[in-house]
Amino acid sequence: MPSLHHPVTVISRCTVVPHQKSTLVDLKLSVSDLPMLSCHYIQKGCLFTRHHTVPLHALLPHLKRSLSVALSRFPPLAGRLSTDSHGHVFSVSDDSGADFFFAEARSVHVRDVIGGIDVPEVVKGFFSFDGAVSYEGHYRPILAVQVTELADGVFIGCSVNHSITDGTSFWNFFNTFAEVSRAGMKIVTRQPDFTRESVLISQAVLKVPPGGPKVTFNVNEPLRERIFSFSREAITELKATVNSYNKKKLTRGNGDIDGAELMGKQSNDKLNGKDNAKLTEMLESLFARDDVVSVVEKKIFSSFQSLCALLWRAITRARKLPSSKTTTFRMAVNCRQRLSPKLNPYYFGNAIQSIPTYAAAGEVLSRDLRWCAEELNRSVTAHDDGKIRSVVKEWEENPRCFPLGNFDGASITIGSSPRFPMYDNDFGWGRPVAVRSGRANKFDGKISAFPGREGSGSVDLEVILSPETMAAVESDREFMRYVSKK
Repeated sequence: MPSLHHPVTVISRCTVVPHQKSTLVDLKLSVSDLPMLSCHYIQKGCLFTRHHTVPLHALLPHLKRSLSVALSRFPPLAGRLSTDSHGHVFSVSDDSGADFFFAEARSVHVRDVIGGIDVPEVVKGFFSFDGAVSYEGHYRPILAVQVTELADGVFIGCSVNHSITDGTSFWNFFNTFAEVSRAGMKIVTRQPDFTRESVLISQAVLKVPPGGPKVTFNVNEPLRERIFSFSREAITELKATVNSYNKKKLTRGNGDIDGAELMGKQSNDKLNGKDNAKLTEMLESLFARDDVVSVVEKKIFSSFQSLCALLWRAITRARKLPSSKTTTFRMAVNCRQRLSPKLNPYYFGNAIQSIPTYAAAGEVLSRDLRWCAEELNRSVTAHDDGKIRSVVKEWEENPRCFPLGNFDGASITIGSSPRFPMYDNDFGWGRPVAVRSGRANKFDGKISAFPGREGSGSVDLEVILSPETMAAVESDREFMRYVSKK
C-alpha cells in the first residue's frame, strides 16, 4: 500500500507498438518544432471516477490494445528523433513504440486531487518522464502513457515530446485514444495530416550544444499552482465590463444610448441564460444603424481577451513592479488557420508562435481592463500570414531554442486553450471530472487555459506563480470577483 508520503507507486512498465507497421516517411522538424527541443515533454491528462467492480488492472490489456491502434494513426508518437549529417532533425516513424506505465495511488481519492485550493503535489506523480527534455527523443520514447489507479478513480496521463506535438496535435491524439477504447477499435474521426509543404519547413539548421539543449528556466524555483475557475456567467459579466461604453455615449438621431443601457440589457440577457455573444450582436447591430451619428471605435473584445486583460492587471499589481518596468504578456497562437494557404486543422506537429504584448506596469494599472484588452487584441489581430512569415524569416536568420521562462520578473506566458476538446474523452466509463498537468514547463507567470468541465464557455486557468505573488492575486478584488467560489 502506498504511503501518504509516497502515494504513487509504479507497478509495471512495458512498450506498446503500433498494431500496423508505419509507412510514413521521415518528417522534417519545422521552425515551430525545433525551438521546442529545449522544452520539457508536454504532460497532460484526465481524471476519471470509476464505479465498476472490475479492477483497473483487468482493463489494462484493453487500454494497451487501444493505444496500439491509436499509434497506428499517429506513427510519429511511436518513433524517435534523428539528426542527419547536415544537422536537420527528423521525426522517424520506426515503430520503436511508446512506454506504458501502470501505477497505483490507493490512498488518494478524487476529492484529494480536485478539492483543495492548490493543486496537490501528488498530481506530479501521475506522469512519467518527469524532467525529460524534448531533445532526448533521439534515444527516449516520444510518448509515455501512465494509468494510475486511485482509491475511487483513475488518472490517464500522457507525456509527449513537445518538438513533435503542440496542444492541438496532443489532444487530437488523446481524443483518438479514448475513442478507440470506447468504440471497440473503430476510428471514424480526426485523421491527422502529416503534410510538410508550408512555410514552416525550412533549410535552416539549429545548432545544438554538446549533450543537447537544456531548459531555460529554474526548475527548482519555489512555486504555487492553483486552478482558478470562471463560470459562463462570470465570463459573460467580465466581457460586458471590458466592452462597456459607460464613459462614451453613442449618439443617434432620436436620442442618446449610453453604455449603462447596453449593460442593463446584457445583465437581463445573462439572467435569462442567453448566449454570451448577445452583447457583441447588440453592439454590432447598433453600429450598423444609419442613424448613429458618432460612435466610439468599433471593437468588440472576446471572452478570452477579456480574461487575459484581467490576468495581466492582477499579476502585475501583485508583483508590485516599478511603474516604469516593462511587462510582457505572451500568448501562444495557433497558426494553422492564419497562414495563407491555410493548414489542415489537424496538421500534426507544432504550428504555434508566441505573440508578445508589451506595456509599462504603470500603464497596465492606471488604464482600465478595456485598454489592456485592446493592446492584446492589437497584437493578435496583427499576427496574420505576413507576420507569421516574417517571424519564420527572423528565426531562419538566427535559429535558436525557445527561451521559456520569466527572466525579468515581469512576464506572463499563457498557453493551451479553452477551445481544446479536453473533456471529449470517454474511455468507456464516462467523461473526465478534471484535467491536470505535470511538472513540465512550469515557472513563475506560466498560465494554461482549459475549458471548464461544465462547458458553455466556462474556463479554468492553471496559474503558476511565486508564493508571494499568488497570495496577492488571491487578495485582488478585481480579479477574485469573477472567480467561482468552491
